[in-house]
Amino acid sequence: MEVRVHAGVSEIPAASWDALAGDDDPFVEHAFLDALEQSGTVGPGTGWQPVHVTVWDGDSLVGALPLYAKDDSWGEFIFDFQWARAAQQLRVPYYPKLTSMVPFTPATGRRLLLRPGVDAPAVVALLIGGARAVADAIDASGLHVLFTTDEETALLTEVGGLHPRVSMQFHWHNEGYADFDAYLEAFRAPSRKQVRRERRDVAQSGLEIAVKTGPELDDAEWASLDTFYRINCARHGSQPYLTPAFFDRIRATHAHRLVAVLASRGGVPIAGSINFEKGAHLYGRYWGCTEETEFLHFEVCYYRLIERAIAGSMRRFEAGAQGTHKLKRGLVPAETHSAHWLREARLARAVVASLPREAEAVRAELEALREGSPFKRG
Repeated sequence: MEVRVHAGVSEIPAASWDALAGDDDPFVEHAFLDALEQSGTVGPGTGWQPVHVTVWDGDSLVGALPLYAKDDSWGEFIFDFQWARAAQQLRVPYYPKLTSMVPFTPATGRRLLLRPGVDAPAVVALLIGGARAVADAIDASGLHVLFTTDEETALLTEVGGLHPRVSMQFHWHNEGYADFDAYLEAFRAPSRKQVRRERRDVAQSGLEIAVKTGPELDDAEWASLDTFYRINCARHGSQPYLTPAFFDRIRATHAHRLVAVLASRGGVPIAGSINFEKGAHLYGRYWGCTEETEFLHFEVCYYRLIERAIAGSMRRFEAGAQGTHKLKRGLVPAETHSAHWLREARLARAVVASLPREAEAVRAELEALREGSPFKRG
């Protein structure tokens, strides 16, 4: 088998790549990664330079690792700024480094894209070997594989020699609810009343709420998604990573994966969320508004999407990074995972020694937060 490195996903046939992408992750599909690259969202000057690693058996693609050379730690959401400061104290460079994830997308998904039926450990060993070769070529300080599945974390640890790390997000899981009312019946009474009051207030606000897939959106609605995204970035003082061209590209090549929840007044969108779905998983990504309405954020970003997940018999809904306010709406604390290799021996020893203590603290926080869950005990 042959290992190759690519300066862009466009160098790899889309059908071959997507045959490895799995059933439930819309972000590792060729069209989404290519939209990031073709729109200038990633690439020169963005802090994310594609160096994707693939494994080929003759003319057949059997493994792939979405990989980026980075000169900062922004847009990752599993934070290593303390590690960078420790490297500075040791007087060793921390950047560039290599990161495997979907840029700006803190969603658990597949990083080790493998053709069904292959010898997984053998292909993973080649992928990690290819990534280590890239690290050597650019003198990268390490390799960080973020938001991995449990199975991938085990492979990266056992086969790749990386060290596992535990973080936390808030996820919704489908326990076989018949509809949203049945979902609320699993809540304790005070929490159930609060959700119903929030939904009632939005329903009485005079706004029209619509859930639409990408192909159902018209020009004005697509334009509003870009507007809402930039407004929200400005309000939070964050950089708008996605370029306007990204939305154009997604509309052209990946619209069937996008789900928008739009709130309109008099036919004019005043708020909306951008989400993606595939198979049994639904992912909330961005939100914004031009008009403040109490509780509208919860309706547009959580309740309508939970309804959609229930109706579609989806198993999981992720609503992005952080946010303890999600807990009261039924998104409960869940472990997220990553795996890491660091080149410099002193830095690696210090980080590896800290990981079990960090994991213990994360799990203790997770259990404490679960006590505040809205669900009935037992």
